[in-house]
Amino acid sequence: MTIRLSAALFLVLAPALLLSMALVTAAEVPTAGIPHIDAQTSLLVVSPHPDDETLCCAGVIRRVLAAGGRASIVWLTSGDGSELDLLLIERALRIHPEKMRDLAGKRMREARAAAAILGVPPERQFFLGYPDGGLLTLVTDHFTVPYYSRFNGATSVPYADTFAAGHPYTGESLERDFARVLDRVHPTLVLAPSPQDAHQDHRAAGIVALQVLGRRHELGAARFWIVHGGHDWPSPRGLHMSLPLAEPPRGRGLGLAPFRLDSREEADKLDAVRRYQTQMRVMSSFLLSFVRTNELYSSLPVAPPIAPRAANQR
Repeated sequence: MTIRLSAALFLVLAPALLLSMALVTAAEVPTAGIPHIDAQTSLLVVSPHPDDETLCCAGVIRRVLAAGGRASIVWLTSGDGSELDLLLIERALRIHPEKMRDLAGKRMREARAAAAILGVPPERQFFLGYPDGGLLTLVTDHFTVPYYSRFNGATSVPYADTFAAGHPYTGESLERDFARVLDRVHPTLVLAPSPQDAHQDHRAAGIVALQVLGRRHELGAARFWIVHGGHDWPSPRGLHMSLPLAEPPRGRGLGLAPFRLDSREEADKLDAVRRYQTQMRVMSSFLLSFVRTNELYSSLPVAPPIAPRAANQR
């Protein structure tokens, strides 16, 4: 019998549970950083929202494609849960499901444009359409019982042009659809959010990746990244293309390794970021601060717990 924790209890126990799951399931912990990239590489980027794939992974995407490999992106949500976007872009003070679905359409179009800049073809772009702001609830309280999104007014994927159209808003359905993407792509490298990320959707996306890849005995292909890394990170904010991305506070203990971008990759990343006009209008300094000389990846999903110091140690 599988026991599902509530969202609140899961957040307390998550670090130990996730590390245990990763270490038990993986045959061995892979070497830190990105493995060798060549024409045989099949990359899958797991993006909680439209724009995350560019912020975290644009450089690796470009490198894989330049080497003759394949790159795919799966967006778990369509970005329909931003109240700030609702206020500044849709000019509405109250949540209107129709406006939020319109926003999702805009963000998916922006994602396609950004992916095209990076060279990812349409047939390797997978939108699942699960609820923005609700992913953690799906993998805990609503694993089998459909979740109602107060943003888009739906209990199932309402977007007809997505990979999971009509599928119920449950964690079970989300995991099944993610597995379908894996079956379509056959990735040799999966870049997923770390469950140490400060954003609940990002944590949930990392959990889904761990659960599904673990059951398939494919965790060795996974590397993990962070976008919401703690207070004032990345710093300084804004566009600073000559600076490296420093380790985020929430990434301590992960052993994040730098993946260095060349000038062309950095320029393409900037071009792709600018395709997200809805997000640039509300958080441009945050988005631009990821266009740096490197990206950061870890082979560990969460940091190992610190062993308690022995009583006779000082």
